[in-house]
Amino acid sequence: MDAPQRSARIAVLAAIFAIGVSAAVPMFLAPQSRAAAAPPQLKAGISDQKHQAFGDTRLLGLGLGYARRSVAWDALRYRYQRREIDAWMQATRAAGMEPLVTFARSRSSRRGHKPPAPGKLGVQFRRFRKRYPDATTYSAWNEANHCGTGTCKRPGLVARYYRVIRRDCRHCTVLAADLNDHPNPVPWARRFRRALGYEPGLWGYHNYIDANRLRTTLTRRLLRAVKGQIWLTEVGGLVARRNNSRQAMPQGKARAARATRFIFDRLARLSPRISRIYLYHWSSATRRDSWDSAFIASDGQPRPSLLAFEDVLRERARLRK
Repeated sequence: MDAPQRSARIAVLAAIFAIGVSAAVPMFLAPQSRAAAAPPQLKAGISDQKHQAFGDTRLLGLGLGYARRSVAWDALRYRYQRREIDAWMQATRAAGMEPLVTFARSRSSRRGHKPPAPGKLGVQFRRFRKRYPDATTYSAWNEANHCGTGTCKRPGLVARYYRVIRRDCRHCTVLAADLNDHPNPVPWARRFRRALGYEPGLWGYHNYIDANRLRTTLTRRLLRAVKGQIWLTEVGGLVARRNNSRQAMPQGKARAARATRFIFDRLARLSPRISRIYLYHWSSATRRDSWDSAFIASDGQPRPSLLAFEDVLRERARLRK
């Protein structure tokens, strides 16, 4: 597709969201795409750490209402991280997107992987709320069951983080934690629930394995284990991975497009409790990113997964009419 055609297509898509006009037949169709279109009430967003992504007219033309970013729990102690977050918040606000902030381990080499005491997290959270009062949606900890975050064996600690955030922001929407689909998140979630003493109403989940293997096994397992809503706070079609992980997943541009369709055609339809999806991510930074599931390549060119995502959004727009 050449540049003029591409621009015309984006303009048409923007008009669809602006005036609710039905689009033509999708240009990228996977099997069952018409019959299995994602529920129209499902909310879609984008997860990307870079503020520049939210100034891309192609992203703005999608009409998404939600954005997600992972933030170090002690980020406000460092000027460069404050600047990054300031720019991201300003960009998402200008784009009309509601931010979801997920707290994560410190980026300081001195603190390393050590998670903070709940009281220290609480101090930093209150500073964060004061600096960004329009941010009212949070997750207690990023990929809390993954041992690289320092909390894989400490679900009780994350339960205390959850209590602190809910206590200090009673009107906020708070996710119990963002769970990774490897290792098995189910026993971690059960231990978190026992430590908390009640069933949390909302979980985050990163189900890359199911999405890219085109299966539903692990997502179904988590749905059976917890009773609250599940937001897929990070998921996307894998183009390339260079992080030396031993967890095998298919990859490539065409496969990423198939995975994007599968996320909405199959995973989103497993349960109405899957109520929001954040695709990760909008654009790759370099040709050698350690993880690349982006819709836009580092040279600025769109990938087939973007066409698949556009088609999903058009189908949902038709269903809402």
